[in-house]
Amino acid sequence: MLNAIGGVELSSVAKGLEAADAMLKTSDIKLLLSRSICAGKYLILLAGDVGSVNAAVEAGAAKAAHSLVDSFVIPNIHPEVFPAIEGTTVVEGLESLGIIEAFSASALVEAADAAVKAAPVKLLEIRLAMALGGKAFVTLTGSVAAVETAVAAGAAVAGKKGLLVEKVVIPQPRPELLRELI
Repeated sequence: MLNAIGGVELSSVAKGLEAADAMLKTSDIKLLLSRSICAGKYLILLAGDVGSVNAAVEAGAAKAAHSLVDSFVIPNIHPEVFPAIEGTTVVEGLESLGIIEAFSASALVEAADAAVKAAPVKLLEIRLAMALGGKAFVTLTGSVAAVETAVAAGAAVAGKKGLLVEKVVIPQPRPELLRELI
């Protein structure tokens, strides 16, 4: 059962591959992604039950050693997070648009989960450090009030880690923006 997500972000591609292998050998997990990201870092995301994800992230962080940038486990992950990461969210229109931008892909996944749990919003996309100089962002939509609440909650999570770049709420965005987002 995929009710948890975990990740390890490293400063070394070589150590990233080694950590990913250790994580996959530790637990019965689903590998969501394992790839190099901007600024010469490496990101591993996985899903599974809470115990398996915890064990895998611990193994990956231990193998990463001095190359560890960040790691996380989110139990009871909101189900909208997975399609937003995979880029498979279907969106017909935008009521209002919220954006949270972070310096860390790991911190951004945590922020996105907090945002979607805080208010009735729909996650559009979680873009993780590809062609972004190592940064990441999430876009979401809903009523203005819901988006403001969600963006504040998600930004607070990234802000506590000192990794928040910016947060924005755009009421009634132009329809042309939807084409640029998806």
